Amino acid sequence: MANPSTGSGRATTEPEQLALVPSTAPARKQAAKPAKPAQAPAPGLPVARVVVDSGLAHLDRPFDYLVPEQLSIGVVPGCRVKVRFAGRLVDGFVVERVERSDHAGRLAFLAKVVSSEPVLAPEVLVLARAVADRYAGALGDVLRLAVPPRHARAEKAARSRVDDPPPVGSVEGWQTYVHGLAFVASLRAGDRPRAWLTAVPGPDPARLVAEAVLATLGSGRGAVVCVPDVRDVARWDAVFTEVLGEGRHVALTAAQQPADRYRSFLAASRGDVQVVLGTRAAAFAPVRELGLVAMWDDGDDMFAEPRAPYPHAREVLLLRASQQETALLVGGYARTAEGQSLIESGWCTELVAERGTRRKAWPRLDVTDGSTAGSAPVRLPHEAFRAIRAAEGSVLVQVPRRGYRDSLSCQTCREPARCPDCQGPMGQPSASSAVTCRWCGRTESPWTCPHCRGHQLRSPVVGALRTAEEFARAFPDREVVTSGGASVLPDLPAGRRLVLATPGAEPHVEGGYDVVILLDTWLMMAREDVRVDEESHRRWFNALALARPGGRAVAVGDALTLQALVRADPAGFAARELAARAETHLPPTARLATVDGPDDVLAALAERDWTPTTEVLGPVPVDQRSPDAGQRLILRAPRREGAALADALAAVAAERSAAKLPGLRIQVDPPTF
Repeated sequence: MANPSTGSGRATTEPEQLALVPSTAPARKQAAKPAKPAQAPAPGLPVARVVVDSGLAHLDRPFDYLVPEQLSIGVVPGCRVKVRFAGRLVDGFVVERVERSDHAGRLAFLAKVVSSEPVLAPEVLVLARAVADRYAGALGDVLRLAVPPRHARAEKAARSRVDDPPPVGSVEGWQTYVHGLAFVASLRAGDRPRAWLTAVPGPDPARLVAEAVLATLGSGRGAVVCVPDVRDVARWDAVFTEVLGEGRHVALTAAQQPADRYRSFLAASRGDVQVVLGTRAAAFAPVRELGLVAMWDDGDDMFAEPRAPYPHAREVLLLRASQQETALLVGGYARTAEGQSLIESGWCTELVAERGTRRKAWPRLDVTDGSTAGSAPVRLPHEAFRAIRAAEGSVLVQVPRRGYRDSLSCQTCREPARCPDCQGPMGQPSASSAVTCRWCGRTESPWTCPHCRGHQLRSPVVGALRTAEEFARAFPDREVVTSGGASVLPDLPAGRRLVLATPGAEPHVEGGYDVVILLDTWLMMAREDVRVDEESHRRWFNALALARPGGRAVAVGDALTLQALVRADPAGFAARELAARAETHLPPTARLATVDGPDDVLAALAERDWTPTTEVLGPVPVDQRSPDAGQRLILRAPRREGAALADALAAVAAERSAAKLPGLRIQVDPPTF
């Protein structure tokens, strides 16, 4: 019989079952983990109230945590911490430490102190809460706008501070305005005047505001100044340094590098500087002993925050001026309906130049429709052509659109040129490019009109690039440059050139422009927007203000529409605009909110009780040209019910958050809708 262990044959008997013999070697014991020492709460003020960045609308309130004894020294009001929340580690700010909690259950301990730097000032917390309530949002969303992300190296960097008294500045520019000198004197005396400045060309607005800030510094108080974009910050920063002196202010914008932004924020938070100049990001700057909040060109859409809860920097500063009892200065070449409303209510006073001074400061404006002796209008009228020929220096031509030929139609039958695949608009991005669909990118060369079989195209709307080609041919003795889109020119020296710019991208020229041409004004007024009149006039006034003293301007458009420009009367236009808003129950005379979401959800919200006199409009498509863009519900209520409407909208967001339903896009007083 073969051995079954060799596997060379088949066994005829069952092998014996082996017995299990216990091992004589001792079992290896696993090393026991050292027990975590039990945490003990701090002996004094053991409870910390924390604003948790949960992102959940129904949990928009502070939560109590125990302060571990070993972390007690670093836990100060305003510092950043990590806490356990809903099973995960999240960020938060300590808002206060108290002796006991009102919570009946067991409290968790703080997990970590990220930094003991008190970055959330008490007054900024109160302001952020008010902004969240005003815009039906959550406190955590506002704090993300108010406090920049931490940068450890910037936090540890050496500090610098100027302790010398501020210089005594000139107030010469304020003599142009009635009560201007009294306003600056009131700031220097430590008072809290509130003024709306309707500026005229001539005195540099950056220098005017800097002189007001210097007067505020003279009273021992600080200032926050907001301008529309980073180009303005760079230009105003140089003027502020000249007027205030080195090291007395910092620039604060969201476009800065993280370290630079956080360093500027800390300089204000620690009290090393008392003046912050920036974009909308500076509206929450934690300036100590704040005495003045100021803003230039409040109608610029750059002041509208694109992130929830979508606050406008102007409203943030108005709330701040009320809460912290500071002086207020808002200025611009044009005036918004919001500014006119505050002036008419008596909440603030207006600073304006006398009528004769105002008329002399603005350039003389001629309006033409482009026609001559009953002929068809032309794009470059004779008046504009003659004014450019006569100019010795630079000429500014404002063109509403940046592109080349963004809109095309058939030369024969005038039907719009459409793509045969997607029916999108056909355009031509440059002179050497083929005719291309702006939606799907299909190239059509040669193009054939499906209506009349014609092959010639015309452009009813010409962009700045095509206009530059036409002007270069018409004025070969001048340098032609363009500014707009991603290619915005910086300030230019004086010279014999033609500058074609889109609205808002006009470069400053040393000494001012000899002539300003406003082309295609009808095109700016053709946009579908309730603020189109106000926005167009703001851009036109800003362009005209770039002319040199005694300069000339020509506007191509309707004379009746442009009467405010002819009379140099932005205040009169703002009064008429405010009256029109009151008739149609639109902001600022009323509160208006939009809610974007699914059809069925909005249909249910339309039946909901809001405030006693809230009007419910819709739901309607967000974009009439794109049915897939979703639906929008519009709610309109009197100003006295604005707070109640915002509370009701916040309650809707909290209900959906608690039910784990997708959120809705809620905007209160949106800039456009």
